[in-house]
Amino acid sequence: NTGELMIILGTNSIKDTGFNVANSCRFNRADGPNMTKTPGSSGDLRKWTWSCWVKRGSISNGSQTMFNAGSSSNTQIRFDSDDTINFYQYSSSYTARLATNQKFRDVSAWYHIVAHWDTDNGTAGDRMKLFVNGTEVTSFSADVNPNQNLDSYFGASGTALYVGDKGDGAEEMDGYLAEVCFIDGQNLAPSSFGEFDEDSPQIWKPKDVSGLTAGTNGFYLDFEDSSNLGNDAFGGTDLTETNLAATDQSLDTCTNNFATWNSLFRKGTTT
Repeated sequence: NTGELMIILGTNSIKDTGFNVANSCRFNRADGPNMTKTPGSSGDLRKWTWSCWVKRGSISNGSQTMFNAGSSSNTQIRFDSDDTINFYQYSSSYTARLATNQKFRDVSAWYHIVAHWDTDNGTAGDRMKLFVNGTEVTSFSADVNPNQNLDSYFGASGTALYVGDKGDGAEEMDGYLAEVCFIDGQNLAPSSFGEFDEDSPQIWKPKDVSGLTAGTNGFYLDFEDSSNLGNDAFGGTDLTETNLAATDQSLDTCTNNFATWNSLFRKGTTT
């Protein structure tokens, strides 16, 4: 049971959603792919929003990182090896953490994930939030509220930001990412990135994010330039690609969902 409440478009479907996503980027775990940049100055370390659409390529295949900053002390958003989402900050121990009870095992679906960091907030339970397909996640196996005014590593001067792995050749993503946004200095609702379809209200679909304000170290990856997949479509410093090529640009997106082999299905054989 994946536990998600809302769905997006079915496999092998194209629908006029009002905004169509042209491309995603394939992160093939075996290649060790990632994108990275290192900020030269700090942004807002106490308030930001992360948003991305993700289609998993494999499950129960070790931890798979979507976004990370830092090394032994780090802030990370990933799928854990049990297929839950783990959004946390670690420094000797977990100083902040949301680990879902939901398991995300549908390799045919696109999920939209939004994470909030807001340690300026006086309410402890509102300093971290996680949303999937437009709905806030409220059931967690681990829920560690960060201290007020705790700085994150996302956007810190001299600390590399990574998309697609942890940055140390481990915990690489396996699957597809689309419409990747890091918004520095704001907590934006999921409705800034997506909306429910007016004709099919159980369907969560993407919106045009080009008009959003990125902030000091924010960026937007639309993957539309196959020769520069790390291009920041907001106009900031591009991310540097490692073990990614033009062939990793994909037409499989959250508005054009390709049919996918189900890795959970095992066909018996005879001899």
